[in-house]
Amino acid sequence: MDSQEFDVRNGQSWEWSAVPVLGEDSFRQKILEECSQWASPAGGGASPAGGGARLVNLFAQLEDSGSIRIFVMLGRDQEGKLPVFSMRISQDQASFQSLTPELPQAHMFEREMAEQFAITSIGHPWLKPVRYHQNYRNVPDLWAGIPSRPIPGAYPFYRVGGEEAHEVAVGPVHAGIIEPGHFRFQCHGEEILNLEIQLGYQHRGIEKMMEDVSAERAVLLAESIAGDTVIGHAMAYCNAIESLSDCEISPRAEAIRAIALELERLSNHVGDLGALSTDIGFLPPAAYFGRLRGEFLNLLMELSGNRYGRSLCRPGGVLFDLDQPMIENFRKRLLIARKDLKEISDLFFTKSSVLSRLEGTGIVSTKIAQELGLVGPAARACGCGLDVRTDYAFGMYRFHHIPISTVLSGDVYARSLIRWLESQRSIEFLLDLLTQIPEGDLQIKGSGLKPNHMALAMIEGWRGEIVHVAMTDSNSRIARYKIKDPSFNNWMGLSMAVRGAQISDFPVCNKSFNLSYAGHDL
Repeated sequence: MDSQEFDVRNGQSWEWSAVPVLGEDSFRQKILEECSQWASPAGGGASPAGGGARLVNLFAQLEDSGSIRIFVMLGRDQEGKLPVFSMRISQDQASFQSLTPELPQAHMFEREMAEQFAITSIGHPWLKPVRYHQNYRNVPDLWAGIPSRPIPGAYPFYRVGGEEAHEVAVGPVHAGIIEPGHFRFQCHGEEILNLEIQLGYQHRGIEKMMEDVSAERAVLLAESIAGDTVIGHAMAYCNAIESLSDCEISPRAEAIRAIALELERLSNHVGDLGALSTDIGFLPPAAYFGRLRGEFLNLLMELSGNRYGRSLCRPGGVLFDLDQPMIENFRKRLLIARKDLKEISDLFFTKSSVLSRLEGTGIVSTKIAQELGLVGPAARACGCGLDVRTDYAFGMYRFHHIPISTVLSGDVYARSLIRWLESQRSIEFLLDLLTQIPEGDLQIKGSGLKPNHMALAMIEGWRGEIVHVAMTDSNSRIARYKIKDPSFNNWMGLSMAVRGAQISDFPVCNKSFNLSYAGHDL
């Protein structure tokens, strides 16, 4: 086996020392070769025949020696494998040649490392903070020597010149209960030339807190990463910890987790269809979708005691069970919900007034989606067949396959239709699983965490691919906890969707993505 080759699978743990350490040139070349299908040669022109991998994770860790270790995890989706390798750079001269000009998928990862570890990605086209907070920067002169650097307390925005261009600034404070985020539009008349999205207002420092708190507290933090993705992030955390402690949970616990995950997916997908109905002024389906969302949340509450699934998933299994009367009740209510959902979805997707508002609005091409590394429904609406439940099957999904739904048009209609298609798939999955829930203990006690190990956990949350990486030190304590919410991949997709569109299309485009502020900001 090539010394540069080290492949892992979802849910696996391994020793740090097993990860190859490459020189900077080899590190860069290997990433570009593996991802060359989505990469653009530095000199322009057509991309070479690709290696077929994509960038799943790229993050840094400060070593005891004082050096900075940069880890990369690539995804070979067709094989279910993830090549992992790394490079080491000096903290005194923390810089490397940016991957972004050739591989746009890297742009957010490189900006994040610059913010967290004062690493300069030389040649990055727009190296600016991801979650800008003055007190979060590790080095006071983090941006010294970087072209177009922000001055302390300021944030640089892209600008469009010309007398006929104008800016529209929205947020960060919004009406109602929406989370804070700033949207800066550069427009020519009503046409959006560029949208820049500034986030970071919800930054709570969760990754750092995960290293410092007790295991009992850490799982509560995981549930709070994104309030509408409690099950997805809690499952990722539990899978990582179980891998580090060689704890294999029972089939029954896996089944209950999968039921909760699909109920979470259903409640959010149906809720989004209702919100889209509201945005286009079609109020009857808005009300019906809202009622159905409440039904799925109520099922999750009866399972866990909480409408968002808090306190269900814990390392070693789950805290609550389903007895036979509950199973029968769940199946009965899901059958009714399936019928109601079909009727109201048929109304929504067949009205010419709805189609005229959604079709052709906010298009993201397949090429752009692949170049930016979009994930989840946003990617599948562009024809990209990525789904962790199939590509990197985990838990009960190893035995109950959910077909991947894709649409090719990449517009608001496609992102809406994907939610309807996936809702049908989730209900069928639940009805099937509820007829044959396996036996087993709800919880199994694991051993202590293995020292000097790292673990990878991937979950297909309702927004897409969730990735957690946990790393332990020689004393078996968490030394680094890296979180990637699907919104981290997808916010740039929203910017591209509205480019060239009318500014009045922004609300419906934004809702068709429905990305997380808190999940991005961490």
